[in-house]
Amino acid sequence: MESSFCSIETSKSSSRFSGPYFYLSKIEGASEAKLWNNIFEWSENELDLPQGTIKACVLIENVISTFELEEILYALKDHSLGLNCGIWDYCASIISKFGDRKEFLLPDRNKYVSMDQHFLNSYMKLVIGTCHARGALATGGMVAATLKPGSNSSDEKSKIVINKVLESKLKEIKIGVDGFMVYDIRLVPYINELWKKNASAPNQIERQLHVNITTQDLLSIPKGGVTSQGLRHNVAVAILFIYHWLAGIGHFFYNGNVEDSATAEISRAQIWQWIRFATPLEDDPEQVVTPNLVEKVASQFASRAHRNLCRSAAERKRLTAARYMSLELFYTRKPPEFITSYLNDNHKFRTLHNKALASNL
Repeated sequence: MESSFCSIETSKSSSRFSGPYFYLSKIEGASEAKLWNNIFEWSENELDLPQGTIKACVLIENVISTFELEEILYALKDHSLGLNCGIWDYCASIISKFGDRKEFLLPDRNKYVSMDQHFLNSYMKLVIGTCHARGALATGGMVAATLKPGSNSSDEKSKIVINKVLESKLKEIKIGVDGFMVYDIRLVPYINELWKKNASAPNQIERQLHVNITTQDLLSIPKGGVTSQGLRHNVAVAILFIYHWLAGIGHFFYNGNVEDSATAEISRAQIWQWIRFATPLEDDPEQVVTPNLVEKVASQFASRAHRNLCRSAAERKRLTAARYMSLELFYTRKPPEFITSYLNDNHKFRTLHNKALASNL
């Protein structure tokens, strides 16, 4: 299990809307949520805090957890802040759990996978409907798009990004979400204005969704193929995530988006799956995804990155290490469940980490 610790102050600061707030990720079901609830109760007793002071939002990023939404809310009880949707970790979990079966082959995510697709739209509606029926908040996915550094949002490229973000978030507001996460704070005023125009209250808990979502709805993978561009993009994201992780950085920027462990998970999972089923390329049907093709794409990307990204011999060595580590993830017979666990346990990461600690002594 992993969690993100957002903020901690004593209950005396409640008037400032601050407290011990957690973001619980990787949870598969109510038994894990119950464990966290026990931890929260114990902590409140030890710190002499009123019961229910600690709050936690659960990220429903594992496909298994969608079948225990009510149980997860009940397990956390007074500590629950509600549930959150996360598209890429959720898709990666489908590959992790069922991806060795061809009916779960996920196509090029940039071209064919979005919240408009039936399986993801059903997932979001189920989360919102369950939360609102129990008086809990349901939040949408994070806005990963970023504006150009230094932009005041008035240039044409920024306007295009803003319009795409608003179009996407309007769809989620209409479904019934109670809020979003935004990486680039310059987008916040535009999203706040969108909310004011299309929602009548600070949240939409009063909106009840009477949905009848079936297992088939949740597990109907969209049709579509794999493109050369999609393959190159996934390879680049996987390598760059590992490259930055080895330097102790958990996110980076690429092609106008912030990338993190969620996009790294889906990128490496898709490549593993495409290799497994020798998936043909849409733009070159004679060519299928093979280990040799992936290695060629990785080598080409690493060559460009060596020239454009690396400024020192140490950075070039780190990029080379990231390339080989990503290939290991792509080729492995049984992929690790989480890329972060693989990286933390990797000898290369431990060596670099120990060197960094030694240099600070």
